[in-house]
Amino acid sequence: MTTDRYPWGRVLGAFALMSVVLTAVVAWPSRSAAPGSRSAMLQGPTWLDAWFQYDAGWYYGIAESGYFYNPGQQSSIAFFPVFPMGMRALGWVTGDHQVAGTLLAVAAGAASLALFGRWAWSRLPRPAALTALLVLALYPYALFLYGAMYADSVFLLCALGAFMLLERRWYWAAGLVGALATAGRPVGIAVAIGLVVRTLELIAEDRARATTGAEAADTDPTPDPDPAGGATRARATWRQLVAAVRDVRWRHAGVLLSGAGIAAWCVYLWVTFHNPVAFVEVESAPGWNQGVGPRTWFKIAFAGTMIKGPYDLAALLAVQAIACLCAVLLLRRTWRLFGWGYTAYAAVVLLIPILGTKDFMGTGRYVLVAFPVFAAAGELLATTRRRWVRPVVLGVCAVLLLVMTTMYGRGVEVS
Repeated sequence: MTTDRYPWGRVLGAFALMSVVLTAVVAWPSRSAAPGSRSAMLQGPTWLDAWFQYDAGWYYGIAESGYFYNPGQQSSIAFFPVFPMGMRALGWVTGDHQVAGTLLAVAAGAASLALFGRWAWSRLPRPAALTALLVLALYPYALFLYGAMYADSVFLLCALGAFMLLERRWYWAAGLVGALATAGRPVGIAVAIGLVVRTLELIAEDRARATTGAEAADTDPTPDPDPAGGATRARATWRQLVAAVRDVRWRHAGVLLSGAGIAAWCVYLWVTFHNPVAFVEVESAPGWNQGVGPRTWFKIAFAGTMIKGPYDLAALLAVQAIACLCAVLLLRRTWRLFGWGYTAYAAVVLLIPILGTKDFMGTGRYVLVAFPVFAAAGELLATTRRRWVRPVVLGVCAVLLLVMTTMYGRGVEVS
């Protein structure tokens, strides 16, 4: 664990620099746009326009006009309310929803990166914590933290905030912030599950310390060797997690409040559109074609694209599939470093999009919010005996980030 003071200012400064650089990169392709080609809805600075792509239009429409649902057709109820409602609220101040959405996304991205670094700083040695920060900052799909008008940065901030509040034993505050996460993205249920499991884990750890005395104050119930071959770490067993249920008190129940976000969203859909799970059904609408079933689960469309093309799309899908594979392979290391709660969150937040997308499109962004996996990746790169691996991996990520940002600015759906 790192004991040095966490460099908040440097992290935020680095984020600001990255945001400026990537804004220049994303705006460069639009410099030659024909006069009068700008969408009438965009009233903010023209250099922000390149960040306004694809789902940004849906969020803008929700902030402007609210939700609609046409069964069997693409509808705005596919997008959860926290981000667009935040845009609407901030739009009352800025007078423009495009500016409001960009400001909200960037501010949440900066806060997310800073909080992630602080979280890793308290759990990893300094080289590993710094590497974890770099892995997240340079991840090829981190462009959605630096300016894209998408909900990913807000969701990541809510997830991090909920877990960090839980570590302070502020159970009800953690549940409240967790509710924003479950009302923010379809994968938000992962936050609720992770909070519950982590709460039981904390109870088990506290119980073990109470029974073993002062000599075991810094240990957990069951020793487990550190994956890097360093000091011994410890994790509660499943049996100890189950036993911890007996010690749950009213204050611990606050984490259950995290489920209120998605519950409220379902109630709204039921009252307004008479379908509490309309956001699931609309995913199969023509154009999205993300229906539930074996063709989606077994990635028949993905296999067809890999074999028959178009191969530019196949390359974009392959990069996202590789990102998912790497994240899944890091789950065991995540458990050995951070325990059951964070692993439960990461596993569920990965499993939902992996099973729910027909071709891995969009999963690059979903991996972005699996923050414990990035910390595990940073620890792995910092401790590997092959010193060349870390700079090579970070360099490749940086290049891919620039490539993805450029393509995004050209209107390519990169994730």
